[in-house]
Amino acid sequence: MLFGDPLPELDVNTGYRGPVACRAAGITYRQLDYWARTGLVEPSIRGAKGSGSQRLYAFRDILLLKIVKRLLDTGVSLQQIRIAVNALHERGVEDLTAITLMSDGASVYECTSADEVVDLVQGGQGVFGIAVGRVWHEVEGSLAALPTETAEEPPVVEDELAKRRAAKRQAG
Repeated sequence: MLFGDPLPELDVNTGYRGPVACRAAGITYRQLDYWARTGLVEPSIRGAKGSGSQRLYAFRDILLLKIVKRLLDTGVSLQQIRIAVNALHERGVEDLTAITLMSDGASVYECTSADEVVDLVQGGQGVFGIAVGRVWHEVEGSLAALPTETAEEPPVVEDELAKRRAAKRQAG
């Protein structure tokens, strides 16, 4: 399943809160928060805006989170991961599923055909690969039973100060 499986349509208004994104991607909330604050993987539906607001991650964001986690687990540097994520951001969702990311532990290579994968491995550079389409299906399976939220819903206000600020904004 390296290349070519058909994928379902994504609902661009449906997202997942931070804890759900963490569970689906296999990361800690601390990692999620750090990656969002540093711009590695930011929520594309709704970012955090002050106290009590909730980030809302799209399916594609969670896919990228899981890929970042896999690359980190294999020893790829955060600097190389940033380069890879920036390249992935430039592609459409359909394009992502046709990619296999290969790495020698130092650099990340993008392969879009089986021939490229074979050439890389024969050249002695590829040590491991991540088939993005396969990760897509894993994330989809993880999210199937987890709660979603639509972008139109207002963020949940959790602390007393945020509640007062929200009430003040609504009043005036």
